[in-house]
Amino acid sequence: MTTAAAAKAPRKPELVCPAGSLRALTVAVDAGADAVYMGLRDATNARNFAGLNFDLAATRDGIAYAHARGRKVLMALNTFADARDVAPWQRAVDTAAGLGIDALILADMAVMAYAARAHPQLRLHLSVQASATNHEAIEFYRARYGIQRAVLPRVLTASQVAHLIRHSQVEIEVFGFGSLCVMVEGRCHLSSYATGQSPNNFGACSPAAFVDWRERPDHGVDARLAGILINRFAPQEARAYPTLCKGRFDVDGEVGYAIEEPTSLNTLPILPELIAAGVAAIKIEGRQRSPAYVGEVTRVWRAAIDAAAAAPTRFSPQPAWTAALGRLAEGQQHTLGAYSRPWK
Repeated sequence: MTTAAAAKAPRKPELVCPAGSLRALTVAVDAGADAVYMGLRDATNARNFAGLNFDLAATRDGIAYAHARGRKVLMALNTFADARDVAPWQRAVDTAAGLGIDALILADMAVMAYAARAHPQLRLHLSVQASATNHEAIEFYRARYGIQRAVLPRVLTASQVAHLIRHSQVEIEVFGFGSLCVMVEGRCHLSSYATGQSPNNFGACSPAAFVDWRERPDHGVDARLAGILINRFAPQEARAYPTLCKGRFDVDGEVGYAIEEPTSLNTLPILPELIAAGVAAIKIEGRQRSPAYVGEVTRVWRAAIDAAAAAPTRFSPQPAWTAALGRLAEGQQHTLGAYSRPWK
């Protein structure tokens, strides 16, 4: 066994849950999250939505609440800095260090370099936005910037994840549940093509200023992004937040989800396999979702991880867990996504 593999022998992975608000943070902690991840109310954060995220007072209160209960708070500074003015990202790093954040989740190498130089004691995690999909790329970030954990993009099979872990010297975190990204994270240009505003810099796939909901005479609704019709909803149809990758389009006379269907990743069926591979943390997507969503998903995954770690050979997803996640899944559909490629 290599030194890297020995250091990451199977253990119970941390449950890392989303917090788009202070209320969501406290709910996640109370429901059993080992760590929560959050972001500031600015462009340093890849979930830069109006009405979400943390000001300094909420950040301070959230850290105090989590630390009092033995839990961790991770701050996502996971957009790419504006080359004309990196100061906001540097100030965010300084703010996080001053508040006692447990780790920063970073994508931009310039921001990593600043954090490593200015705050060498601060733990750094490589964001999924960095698009590191092999152990050589992750080793570059570890050797150059001291990254201690990497979050993998949702494009690898389970066997590829295991191979990467065997050859990596840092902890590996994977997504376990939540909305999928059809692109290799950090490399999407669909939104910027339509709006001129890059999600990798601004922090939102569909900036609110470009979203337009228009009611039709039949009481249905059309969703447009920067004037482009990307979805047409029937009168009683549930309306998802409009993004180009999950829009419906007319392709050769057939209307449907041409790029990606609304569905949620759900890795419960392969949880023992992920644990056996040495995954250090299971991440739940959804900082844009409600505290109620965060609470229910966290409770399910807390129970599932505990059960799988205690008896991996006897583990199977309980019907109640599957039903609960089914109600919360995007489009009420589940998939293993890239983890399972039977056609390969």
